[in-house]
Amino acid sequence: MKARKVTAAAAAVLALSVTATACGSDDKDDKGSGGKKITIGIKFDQPGVGLKTPDGYTGFDVDVATYVAKELGYEAGDIEWKETPSADRETALQRGDVKFIAASYSINDERKQKVDFAGPYLLAHQDLLVRSDDKISKGTDLNGKKLCSVTGSTSAQNVKKEIAPKAQLREYGTYSECIDGLGSGAVDALTTDDSILAGYAAQEQYKGKYKLAGLKLTNENYGIGIKKGDSKLEDQINKALEKMVKDKSWDKAVKKNFGPANYKNEPAPKIGDIVK
Repeated sequence: MKARKVTAAAAAVLALSVTATACGSDDKDDKGSGGKKITIGIKFDQPGVGLKTPDGYTGFDVDVATYVAKELGYEAGDIEWKETPSADRETALQRGDVKFIAASYSINDERKQKVDFAGPYLLAHQDLLVRSDDKISKGTDLNGKKLCSVTGSTSAQNVKKEIAPKAQLREYGTYSECIDGLGSGAVDALTTDDSILAGYAAQEQYKGKYKLAGLKLTNENYGIGIKKGDSKLEDQINKALEKMVKDKSWDKAVKKNFGPANYKNEPAPKIGDIVK
């Protein structure tokens, strides 16, 4: 009889312990701490924007994503970074591989059919990167020049079709190859978003060698991609972005990542304000 009482008491203690543990675990999960992780999609190959290095991850998108994650309750150590190339971003969100994506992700109507966006948090423009002594100052100056971008790039096609039809298009596998071509004289200009170009120009080995033409050929509204229909997360991220601008963390991130390239950034955009 005594043994039964001890067993019953032990069972009661065990039950209370399990209940308390469960409650504690829920509390920690809600705060994004206690071992809970968040997976965020970024680019791994864009200096100044999203770059994987031997020492970790750097770039403006990384700083923005880290700030947003903290406002959601996650410390930097809780973040698991996942590479999300342009072609895989919508799929990664739809599958739930990532919680959100900050990866030079321009908001447009086609993408909004598949995913939702918070932001925008940066207004970038398609531009040209040229050698520092180059005289290219307008789009039509590219006629007869060798223009580089990555294979399948809409940026290069846009220039050739709309601005300089006589430009000689060179398509390489990566922007780094275009940079090398620019340095060797194999190409005369590299085109993509000015934020990406500024990131490259700001690298130590390229300082003083290249400059942005400052042409603002298109408007690229960078947003944070989230799974379709998650209005609660969208609202939380938008509030975090507003706070980042208000407390000047946004300005610090711009200066830190793009400053060495003398990047003339636009002011921080207002949430929901999409510039066409």
